Amino acid sequence: MMLYDKMGIGMMELQNAMLAVQDNTTVKELTKVMGDDSVSNEKKTSFLLQYLLDQREPLLRFGQTLLIALIVFVIGRKMVKLLLRFTDRWMERRNVEVSVRKFVMSLAGVIYNVLLIFVVAGILGVGTSSIVAMVGSAGLAIGLALQGSLANLAGGVLILLLKPFQVGDYIITPQSEGTVQSIDIFYTRLTTISNSDITNTTKQDRRLLVLEFSVSYDADVALIRDILLKEMKHRSDILVTEPMRVVVTRLSPVKLRMNAKCWVETSKYWDVYYDMLERIKTLLQEQNISIG
Repeated sequence: MMLYDKMGIGMMELQNAMLAVQDNTTVKELTKVMGDDSVSNEKKTSFLLQYLLDQREPLLRFGQTLLIALIVFVIGRKMVKLLLRFTDRWMERRNVEVSVRKFVMSLAGVIYNVLLIFVVAGILGVGTSSIVAMVGSAGLAIGLALQGSLANLAGGVLILLLKPFQVGDYIITPQSEGTVQSIDIFYTRLTTISNSDITNTTKQDRRLLVLEFSVSYDADVALIRDILLKEMKHRSDILVTEPMRVVVTRLSPVKLRMNAKCWVETSKYWDVYYDMLERIKTLLQEQNISIG
């Protein structure tokens, strides 16, 4: 014992070193036996079972550590939600602008979850320096692959700082136009009249249905409006609590271009779309109104 102390080696370190050497030797023996074709399958099975029995304590310790990490992760996720809720209420009490609040909430969600990953990784024994190195390498690779998204991030920050528009403003872009719904870290979401590619309508619970058709110039626009509005208000698959409109959209050289607009559930969109086109044709022909 005195000799170990003079060498600067504690008993615990020496014991751990001896166990590590023993484990490595056992692993080498296991690999040798399992790879030896001259050894029977019964002996291989027996040797493997004995190895697992010898390793039951390390496996139990690892299982306990894994269980603790899982519990911390579940509790951490709930704490992240509480922190996000607290952050949102804190900004709401201070009358922070809606667009800034949504941006900060998106950024805070990323930061809180990254911190949770660091905590769980520490419980599992993964060094912080290793995580930082992996995150740095992954960040460089992702940054090169997602240059466009990083440009969107910079654009989102500039929008929040310079405030060329805010949530609720109606804006026009080269691709489409609509009302600003939210300004997030990477994307500004618009609710558009025409459900263009800017709005991901699949994630919305309702969707604007726009039915386009043409009639002759001698058609009674008021009569067409009354007929179609009455039809839409009496359908169970159309959201009657939402606005409905029948309007003239364009005066072409030979025809009047018209739209019938209403809101439907996203899951029923195409069924209502096709059925309403047939109903428009039938209803207008019953009134001897030319379509085309």
